[in-house]
Amino acid sequence: MVTTIVWGTGNVGRAAIRAVEAHPALELTAVLVHDPGKTGRDAGELGGLGHDLGVAATGDVDAVLATGPRAVVYAASGDIRPDEALADVVRAIRAGAVVVTPALYALYDHRSAPPELRGQVLDAIVDGGGSLFVSGVDPGWGNDVLPLLISGLGATVDVVRCQEIFDYSTYDQPDSVRYLVGMGQPMDYEPPMLAPTVPTMVWGGQVRLMARALGVELDEIRETLDRRPLDSTVSTRSMGEFEAGTQGAVRFEVQGIVEGEPRIVIEHVTRIHPSCAPDWPAPPDGDGAHRVIIEGRPRIEVTVEATDEDGNRAAGGNATAAGRLVNAIDWLVDAKPGLYDALDVPLRPAAGRLGRKHA
Repeated sequence: MVTTIVWGTGNVGRAAIRAVEAHPALELTAVLVHDPGKTGRDAGELGGLGHDLGVAATGDVDAVLATGPRAVVYAASGDIRPDEALADVVRAIRAGAVVVTPALYALYDHRSAPPELRGQVLDAIVDGGGSLFVSGVDPGWGNDVLPLLISGLGATVDVVRCQEIFDYSTYDQPDSVRYLVGMGQPMDYEPPMLAPTVPTMVWGGQVRLMARALGVELDEIRETLDRRPLDSTVSTRSMGEFEAGTQGAVRFEVQGIVEGEPRIVIEHVTRIHPSCAPDWPAPPDGDGAHRVIIEGRPRIEVTVEATDEDGNRAAGGNATAAGRLVNAIDWLVDAKPGLYDALDVPLRPAAGRLGRKHA
């Protein structure tokens, strides 16, 4: 059994606890939390399993890493604390652990990461013998392994388009939705997540990774942005009211330009209510989906809808991110120490888990 710790118990961490507990090759040995109110609580409770696992959450990072865990699922956010997240990950790698995380956007395609950042990780790998794999859903499988797989079904490929289409009122991070993305803010507010170059910082690595897999050279990466106000005040289940005239929908693209044309496109269509921007792409039903469109011959369109935690689509997406990472751990343990990306780490069948029951 691969001794595994989950570091962070937010949206991804809850799902990671469930995924580790379900995996026949992994043993959950510790859970690290930042919130003192979670200290001492059982991992099963924090993960929403409905039963205890006999693992009490702790905030003592030194003590947990001193036990020499073979793997670490680093599920703490890196959105507003990238330097701290990198330091935590490097610390775990130096302790000899295989680390999987969605938190470090620059390392989704580590070959294009800033040399000083990549160098810190490589030095830790040499010193400690650990490994790192950074992935998720979007960025993650929604714009790497899925579109690349689907592209292989066509005779000709003109454009690869990856879409995330979501109602953000279902997303359990109100501060991120209101302030990072700008929902409910005046239209002259400048959301940090939408500032020029930021979308490329987050998703550009995925565009470069797909270009490398498809064997094309990028001229450049471009961004587009469109924002729409709410026509009327709306009330949401989880985040209260959003006033008329404030930002109600966002649509942006990160485009990989090949020979002057956008050929690899990552597009986000985000609303706080379905009434806003009804002419933009919408999910087939419900609150959100990830979609891949291969423009070519034949034209191929695949839509993925995931739900978890009482039918929540955002929770479903988080669970697939956790699944992609946790299910890679045993492969990484068997591989040599190193820095890996989605083209290295295979997406494999759920061997040993079909119909598996848990106490």
